[in-house]
Amino acid sequence: MRVACAVATLLSIASTAAAKPKPPPSPPPPPTIVSTDNDEPARLPNDRRRIVGILDVRVDGVPKEIAEQFEAGLEEQLDSNAYWIAARSRVHKMMESSTKWSEGCLVGSCLAEVRTQTGADLVLLAALNGSGTSFGYVVTLVRTDTGRMVAQESARCDVCTVNEALNGATSTAVKLLIAVPEKLPDEEAAHRHALDLAADKGKQDTAAAHHHHRKTATLVTLAGIAIAAIGATLYYTQDHADYGLVTAAGGVGLTVGGGIALTF
Repeated sequence: MRVACAVATLLSIASTAAAKPKPPPSPPPPPTIVSTDNDEPARLPNDRRRIVGILDVRVDGVPKEIAEQFEAGLEEQLDSNAYWIAARSRVHKMMESSTKWSEGCLVGSCLAEVRTQTGADLVLLAALNGSGTSFGYVVTLVRTDTGRMVAQESARCDVCTVNEALNGATSTAVKLLIAVPEKLPDEEAAHRHALDLAADKGKQDTAAAHHHHRKTATLVTLAGIAIAAIGATLYYTQDHADYGLVTAAGGVGLTVGGGIALTF
């Protein structure tokens, strides 16, 4: 009897332990940003997560809580092992001590300071607005190293709910972030390459024009010599002396003009 009671007690404890839900896994800690001498942020070498700073979420005509729900949804849908989403409050808190950045900085070279302070290579801007049953949103990704826009997408629905617009904005933001390549293109190098190509083409066009110019000048000179010879022949012919003189003079003029053109 005692043995049966003991077995029943053990089974009861085991079933209670099995039924107890496991606590959710704790999110990974934020990346450790290390300052460097050249103001470029550096992270621990084993941390490869892309840092995305939510710089601004504007709401108009929708509850203010939508902004917080957008941030929370974005963080839930992105892989926390591949992305670190820095909330607006965190980004702005980290920028409080900066003397090179102000609240109005959303695009442009001023974002370099956001990169230095937070380590984010991308910032996200979102706007959600609506009235009645009409809602819309705009989601924009901006590089912090160049301050230029990487991607943007917007949509509007004339008959929908605010939750549908919120879900659309969140899904769009996730899609845009996933589509960004792991290594952002070197825009400055691409710009220099484009300038080099333009310079090379300019040199080729100049050389081709110079070649055409010399070819034309050579033909004019040869034609002038030939006409001058014909004019000289006519001049020494007694019946065509005047005509020959005019022809020879014209040929000499062409020869001199072509010769001058060849010197340039």
